Amino acid sequence: MKLIATYLIGLVFGVGISISGMSNPAKVLNFFDVAGTWDPSLAFVMGGALLVAFFGYKLVLKRPAPIFEPVFNVPTSRVIDARLLGGSAVFGVGWGIAGFCPGGALPALGTGNVDVLVFTAALVAGIFLAKGLMAASARRQAAAA
Repeated sequence: MKLIATYLIGLVFGVGISISGMSNPAKVLNFFDVAGTWDPSLAFVMGGALLVAFFGYKLVLKRPAPIFEPVFNVPTSRVIDARLLGGSAVFGVGWGIAGFCPGGALPALGTGNVDVLVFTAALVAGIFLAKGLMAASARRQAAAA
């Protein structure tokens, strides 16, 4: 049942991303081009998503536990550090250059567009690079302690 729920949630997300145009890099890049062919429609998409998430969290977190897990897995740290700022910067720069964010690229994989495939390959490589760097940092800290 958990797998079916996960699939359905991903399907709804992917359809929403596709309908909103966030899987189209030209539309996303036009959103960032405020001095040229600016397209403000994605601000409404993001605003709608924030509104749904806000009320969704308020509703769901009133429950004692999730349906398929023993506890909620929500971030507890409120620390703004170099790791958070660096990751955010890399994400934003990548989104601005490629016109894709991971949520928009995954539904677009089905198009077979080479740009989507290259972006997704770079995304996966970046994930493994980040994991490797974090593991190396943890080993250095453990050795120093």
